[in-house]
Amino acid sequence: MNLNLRSKKENTYDAIVVGSGISGGWAAKELCEKGLKTLVLERGRNVEHVKDYPTMYQDDWDLPNRNKITEKERERQGKQSRTGYTTTPSRKHWFVDDVDNPYTEVKRFDWMRGYHVGGRSIVWGRQSYRWSDLDFEANKRDGNAVDWPIRYKDVASWYDYVEKYAGISGQKEGLPHLPDGQFLPPMELNAVEKHVRERIAKNFDDRILTIGRTAHITTQTHNGRGGCQFRNRCMRGCPYGGYFSSNASTLPAAVKTGNMTLRPFSIVNTIIYDEKTGKATGVRVIDAETNETYEYFAKVIFLNASALGSTFIMMNSKSKRFENGFGNDSGELGHNVMDHHFQTGASGEIDGFNDKYYKGRRPNGIYIPRFRNLGTQKTKGKNFLRGYGYQGGASRSNWTRSVKELSFGKDLKIDMLAPGPWRMGINAFGECLPYHENKVMLNEEVRDKWNQPTLTMDVEWKENEWEMRKDMREQGVAMLEAAGFKNVESFERPCYPGLGIHEMGTARMGRDPKTSVLNGFNQVHAAKNVFVTDGACMTSAACVNPSLTYMALTARAADHAVKELNKQNL
Repeated sequence: MNLNLRSKKENTYDAIVVGSGISGGWAAKELCEKGLKTLVLERGRNVEHVKDYPTMYQDDWDLPNRNKITEKERERQGKQSRTGYTTTPSRKHWFVDDVDNPYTEVKRFDWMRGYHVGGRSIVWGRQSYRWSDLDFEANKRDGNAVDWPIRYKDVASWYDYVEKYAGISGQKEGLPHLPDGQFLPPMELNAVEKHVRERIAKNFDDRILTIGRTAHITTQTHNGRGGCQFRNRCMRGCPYGGYFSSNASTLPAAVKTGNMTLRPFSIVNTIIYDEKTGKATGVRVIDAETNETYEYFAKVIFLNASALGSTFIMMNSKSKRFENGFGNDSGELGHNVMDHHFQTGASGEIDGFNDKYYKGRRPNGIYIPRFRNLGTQKTKGKNFLRGYGYQGGASRSNWTRSVKELSFGKDLKIDMLAPGPWRMGINAFGECLPYHENKVMLNEEVRDKWNQPTLTMDVEWKENEWEMRKDMREQGVAMLEAAGFKNVESFERPCYPGLGIHEMGTARMGRDPKTSVLNGFNQVHAAKNVFVTDGACMTSAACVNPSLTYMALTARAADHAVKELNKQNL
């Protein structure tokens, strides 16, 4: 046999999944369980559940510099450090080296990335909310960007499906604009949060406070994983599998089928396209350790490398057919970048409740769902479209207040043992509109460690977001004051696109190939055997955390892909 033919046969699979994070893990599970021999390509190192969580049991005092990054380390992770929490010694290994993986900015963009098996599913915030038709119809209703090609009814059963498997805890509230799901028992609000829930319900007939809906197991076990231990060390990796991650959940399910081949240290550089058939035939990969190049082939390709990662691959995949990037007939590839803007809201103190406390470190806060622009005159925002919700919580001042130079002896001991006053903060998360001029571009001049071009970011908040932020602060103050808090203050902290770590929109879904990259099943319009089901596919952003929607869209797309394969349509 010709060596090239033998090599191609050895490197041929039924399906290829690029990326192993939240959506990639789901693609791998679904395709493998449906019988497809599936190659999962991850550009970073392998991470095995439990075995590769080096700081999962350590306290801050067990870590270098009491869990503070050094200036020398910051030189290599300068942009990754912009959040203030991602690159501490307890979790810096989950984020990339900015020197090896550079990007440039026309306007500041805080791009947080994790290149390893499991990706950001190990470190995500775990808040899990369904979209409603208020969200899927938003663009059409107010005339922004293009209409979604799907509605809530198209995704509802898939939300059911992924929630049942992943394990989402929460409280049913019966809100049409925030649909209830298949919930495990909710985590408990503490005494002050219950008080605030009651006062908000009494003073506002258009809003509620509920416990966050979060991907944590609140029963003893669920689908072979242990329940949450309330340690709140989630970003270090959970040895119990108490929260949903690819490593603890979907990837083991894919392995169990015997159909998955995982190849770490595999940087997907381009998609291979066959001009004759009009289909993608595979991907070209750079080995991250040796710099050697390989080609892998499959009937179906799922891009799940993150919104900007998948878009980079498509932009870098140029041919006679796709001179401006793979699938970019519309010219929309790389445009319409969205994220959630936050870091604004209110906080205050409340008297009383001195005999109340709470048990454990609950890895979840409260949620106040959107109450602006719900389709009625009463909920209409003053000077902005769309809306926002609040996350936050109440707690008692911690023991660090006792570290006063003049505190010693008996007074110090009393201060250490007596909990401080109750405080509560609520931080708003707002929707960003999809603007064509918010974009990422290939930069051929600045190259990464593997001599690939990189991305340049040109993204900013605009008038609608800035007007919304005024209301976020005002309403935060109004609700806390109505709940009886004192010394209530609003806050406004710097917040640049990317900081929400919810990048979306760069290969959007749509009805018309002339104005969108993907169809209603996440297929590239011009090459229907390529699916994009991570954040790149989003046509608008809503104001809720998007990962649950990525899961549902991925499971739905995988089901469609296998059905189309069986019909020989792909």
